[in-house]
Amino acid sequence: MRSIFFASIAVTSAALLSACGGMPMSAATFNQASLPDAVKVPAGHRVAMETVGVGEITYECRAKAGGAGQEWVFVGPQADLNNRMGAKVGTYYGPPATWASSDGSKITGTQVAVAPAMAGSIPLQLVKANPATGMGAMNGIAYIQRVATQGGVAPASPCDGATLGRKQVVKYQADYIFWKAA
Repeated sequence: MRSIFFASIAVTSAALLSACGGMPMSAATFNQASLPDAVKVPAGHRVAMETVGVGEITYECRAKAGGAGQEWVFVGPQADLNNRMGAKVGTYYGPPATWASSDGSKITGTQVAVAPAMAGSIPLQLVKANPATGMGAMNGIAYIQRVATQGGVAPASPCDGATLGRKQVVKYQADYIFWKAA
């Protein structure tokens, strides 16, 4: 009788494992251990949502403050926020920097710190979130981290008297990690 019981458990376990084979594996929660200290979220918080922002940043050729030449100036971002499976779950735009969930909730925030990223990429960033508007995924978000940045830096093309006022769009990608109090 005992051997029939264990055989039944073994068959049931094998069937369950087989049935789960087609299911997507849940990804491990984001680990910030490898990030520079400046952009780490303070202790006492947990990851609430992980997204991948895919979009573009607009720059404009403007006169430098004080009138000594011209420079490319950040105008604003526009990106889709996708979950780790690739489905769109929101947007990121600005100014002001705004993360909006597809459920209607959204947040803005204040930059706390930045840290260098790989060459040719916008910096890593830590943002302190303002209280959310609307009910949904953004409620209770305390911090947003921008990590794993790719691209997005100001254009390398000349910004001079001939290009003054011209806008240029640069593609970028970054992970946006949303944190709530634990």
